[in-house]
Amino acid sequence: MALIRHIAIASDHPGKAAEFYKKAFGLREVSRHGFDPDKPDEAPRPCTVVLTDGHISVALLKLRKDQIGVGLEYTGLHHIGFVVDDLEQWTPHLESLGAPNITTLADMPKTAHKEIKFRAPDNVVIDISPSPWPGAAPVDAKDMVQPAKQAAE
Repeated sequence: MALIRHIAIASDHPGKAAEFYKKAFGLREVSRHGFDPDKPDEAPRPCTVVLTDGHISVALLKLRKDQIGVGLEYTGLHHIGFVVDDLEQWTPHLESLGAPNITTLADMPKTAHKEIKFRAPDNVVIDISPSPWPGAAPVDAKDMVQPAKQAAE
């Protein structure tokens, strides 16, 4: 089974959204990129704030490039990330289930977390990564059977 360790939300202002999640739910800030500290009301493209509850990484994103075909003005759930042991094994497995690969490692910025994206049923974008995202809990290999041949119990 793959393990959820990441949720990404497209935001018009990740800094302001982060303040909401920190105050509302007590999430902790892991990192912040792309902001000018002298201009707190501005959220340039790209900018990101990564939060965590200690288990799952929550990335609030204002992207430079539309990665998933919804346009740059889209806000809301962007994608869900699963940790897997081997991207090369999982890619054909997901594609065989009808989830086309929509980004490759070459599409990702050099400083981005290593991940690739797929379009799952109901237009949900998922990404897979061989390692947990910043702020996410570690994954124990014994908890994962790759690629998933059976549903989680």
